[in-house]
Amino acid sequence: MRTTVLLFSLFTFFYTSCTDDKLPYDASGSFEAVETIVSAEANGVIKKLSLEEGQALNTGQDVGYIDTIQLYLKKKQLEAQAMAVLSKRPNVAAEMAALQEELRHAKREQERLVNLVKADAATPKQLDDATAEMNIIKKRITAQQSSLGITSTSLQEETNPLYAQIEQLNDQLAKSKIINPVKGTVLTKYIEENEMATVGKPLYRIADISSIILRAYINGEKFSNIKVGQPVRVQIDQGKDTFKEYAGVIEWISDKAEFTPKTIQTKDERANLVYAIKVRVKNDGYLKIGMYGQIVLKGENNNK
Repeated sequence: MRTTVLLFSLFTFFYTSCTDDKLPYDASGSFEAVETIVSAEANGVIKKLSLEEGQALNTGQDVGYIDTIQLYLKKKQLEAQAMAVLSKRPNVAAEMAALQEELRHAKREQERLVNLVKADAATPKQLDDATAEMNIIKKRITAQQSSLGITSTSLQEETNPLYAQIEQLNDQLAKSKIINPVKGTVLTKYIEENEMATVGKPLYRIADISSIILRAYINGEKFSNIKVGQPVRVQIDQGKDTFKEYAGVIEWISDKAEFTPKTIQTKDERANLVYAIKVRVKNDGYLKIGMYGQIVLKGENNNK
């Protein structure tokens, strides 16, 4: 019996020593994704919010809206004010019609007198008077056109601030719609329908987990053997003594060394300096944010 216990102790010692000296992987860490917190861009009660945690959303998908009744009524009021101002614009064509008729009559009279003077049936003074009358009417037309133009421009400029406010309301109305900004899966829902939203208040958190990032840490000895774009093997626990393996690609390597995070390896290992790397892995649905993973740079898979 004592011999059996002794042999078992020796086996445990040698196995532990071998395991500590050489780990079956080159780097380890946890999975993460780029998470986006979508916040409200308007104030009001949420009338609709069509999303649930775990739901997949597309970019630009309409998922709800915030109450817009007051904004809509304010917009209608401003539009009515603008129309009231523009209704005061003069009818240039109607107001110029009478002067144009006077000009045509004066021109016909001037032409008649030209013929009469040639026939010695009228005096040159009569022709000069008719010509002067025609020129006076032309100047009156020019002055009236200028006056009416100034009036129209002034009224149009008076409506510009109203239209600017309408544009602001259009922007607020657009922001009252809750439009999903990025493709991904809803991770957390912070608010429900009929609750009050304010500008900047988080509504939900979303991340694209179709491909996921393993942020791992590699020691200085193996740091020189990796490069951006290098394919690697990523492993996760599949059972007690087996791993599930994925193909990954290194997409970022830190240029600064840091102490190993406390969640990685033993107390002795945490004293070592390591480099952070990011490995992109296509997610088949089994990979989760926060899950532990490890990287094998080369060699056969070790399922121990």
